[in-house]
Amino acid sequence: MNKVISMPDRNGPNSSVTGVRDRRYAIRFPFAADAELIDLETGQQVEGVTSDISLGGCFICTSKPLPVNARARMKLVRKGQVLEALVAVRIVKPRIGMGIEFFDLEPPHNDMLISWIDALRQAR
Repeated sequence: MNKVISMPDRNGPNSSVTGVRDRRYAIRFPFAADAELIDLETGQQVEGVTSDISLGGCFICTSKPLPVNARARMKLVRKGQVLEALVAVRIVKPRIGMGIEFFDLEPPHNDMLISWIDALRQAR
């Protein structure tokens, strides 16, 4: 007997709901850090400031966002601490900024991200 219950895919071809909210898996916290990105394909450089951060990514306010799905090397600087990561652009809001997903954080940078998030949690 098969105990798997089949349910319709809520993001299937007939669904009108396919937003970033459905993909988020981590709590976001207000967070300001200077951001620098370099597109890995084109070399385009972008600067901005984060408005929020989570263990999965951040939103960077910038007037010239990279295109959706662009992969970039990112550097965040806050209070003398530097976090570097490889990232992907997941959403773009023209003239406002872009939502970034972290996809490669080396151990020292991952530890820094965790310490930033822990401090933000405790400040709530």
